[in-house]
Amino acid sequence: MMETQRLIALVVFSVSAFMLWEAWQKQNAPHVPPTAAATAASPTGPNTVPAAPTVSAPAANAPAPSAAAPAVPGAQAAPVVDTSKPIVVKTDLFDVEITPLGGDIRRVTMKKQHSALDPSQPLTFVEPDPKHYFVTQTGLLGEGLPNHKTAYQPEQYEYTLPEGKDSVEVRLKATGADGAEVVKRLTFHRDEYVIDEAFDITNRSAKPIVPFAYFQFLRDSNPPPQEASQTSSFGGVTTFTGPAVYTEESHFVKVNFKDIDAGKQLAYPQKAKDGWVAIVQHYFVSAWLPKEGVEREYFTRRVGDNLYTAGTVIGDGTLAPGASGSIGASVYIGPQETQRLAKVAPGLDVVVDYGWLKVIAVPIYTVLKWIHSVVQNWGWSIIIFTVLIKLIFYPLNAKAGRSMAQMKVLGPKMEKLKEMYGEDRQKLNQAMMELYRQEKVNPLGGCLPILVQIPVFIALYWVLLASIELRHAPWLGWIHDLSAPDPFFILPVIYAVSMFVQTRLNPAPADPVQAKVMMIMPIVFSVFFLFFPAGLVLYWVCQNLLSIVQQWHINKTLANEAKAKARR
Repeated sequence: MMETQRLIALVVFSVSAFMLWEAWQKQNAPHVPPTAAATAASPTGPNTVPAAPTVSAPAANAPAPSAAAPAVPGAQAAPVVDTSKPIVVKTDLFDVEITPLGGDIRRVTMKKQHSALDPSQPLTFVEPDPKHYFVTQTGLLGEGLPNHKTAYQPEQYEYTLPEGKDSVEVRLKATGADGAEVVKRLTFHRDEYVIDEAFDITNRSAKPIVPFAYFQFLRDSNPPPQEASQTSSFGGVTTFTGPAVYTEESHFVKVNFKDIDAGKQLAYPQKAKDGWVAIVQHYFVSAWLPKEGVEREYFTRRVGDNLYTAGTVIGDGTLAPGASGSIGASVYIGPQETQRLAKVAPGLDVVVDYGWLKVIAVPIYTVLKWIHSVVQNWGWSIIIFTVLIKLIFYPLNAKAGRSMAQMKVLGPKMEKLKEMYGEDRQKLNQAMMELYRQEKVNPLGGCLPILVQIPVFIALYWVLLASIELRHAPWLGWIHDLSAPDPFFILPVIYAVSMFVQTRLNPAPADPVQAKVMMIMPIVFSVFFLFFPAGLVLYWVCQNLLSIVQQWHINKTLANEAKAKARR
């Protein structure tokens, strides 16, 4: 039968090494190079962006667009507009640039979220950067109606959310080839990352029109930039990047860029009356949010070399000559703050990636959040939570520790058995099992408690990785950002020392090879932790220090019991 220390090493180190190696692989994966399509795209080039989604023009009483349809017509004749000059909107949360060409959002700089490379600089999340191309596109579908290639006439080029006001509205006008008048409205709100967009349409033509509006993101498949998520420079982050669709029918469905390339049948419904479509990445999300109860069509498509769209199409029925109508949707562009997302739209908070143990991770996050509300410091919150976990699992840990301590006490007797039986492994194992029986020691007594705790450790790992609250969150002294590596590697060094001490407190493996592996493990793991977020390393350091104190106490107790027994 396998010895306790052998099973413990197999379980703990195999799981931990798998997580660390997976994170290491993600960290050092090569970046997708910028493509010609992304490089060529520019705010002023009307023909460098992919065509809008296409739907057919249904009958006058049809409630929803059809999937098979003629293409959207090209750019319409427009008034003389300087499309190179952006419309700038400043609110309390972000600065936004809107291009008159299509009236689309081309750049979003968030004032309360900062660059991971330079915390003094605000983070630009949406922009037509060839290396990380990401913009919004909206327009109307229908003969002669303006789309994202149409030049809009802005009422003004600069907007600022006034003090004492809750919102500011941007208005742009365009006229379709058939005489339809369109006013595109973008409404920004105080203390909200939600922007309301709407098309007000007046049919000035002599025939009915059936307008549909599309709201989409245009993005490449490149990993998020280091400024946003730190995934390119720091280890440990393995969260999803790509489109996602949520409906009551299918719930949260992630869509991999590779699946779009391969033309796979996607798991989300094409049409629904609820839900949203988003682009998800580490720490941040952008989502189109149609009104509940409005029938919409969702799509995710490849439209160019390393360029993809994800969006929705919404209709407004038939507009008779002289009639007016409005089609709108909201867009959320901001951080993955769980409480904020839950208030914005049903199910939007599920974009926070807690991994496959979400059922455990969510309660852990809730407890951490509550602790933080009291101590107002995420570093101390992690330490307090680690202590609570140790207290909760103390009976199991004590049992495991006692089993290992008993094995350590039997160390001298086991060495004699090794000398006695030499290389005869079968007789050595039989003698060891007899020794365990005589001493009433269970060699597997420490395994089950460790197995029970592993899901909790993995879930906490994901919570600390996915929680944007730790981004730029200081602890004390030299730790100014718990989501970034320790700048002076102090915590990884403390971790290595603590792990070495913990190894010495446990019984030495009978196998010399295992003994050497156990000795070099502190060095191997500390090297991995050099690149891990300080919050994760802080958790493991606290775990090790508490385990050392616990194991030292158990070892001392058993040693005293052994001495008392010998004196009888």
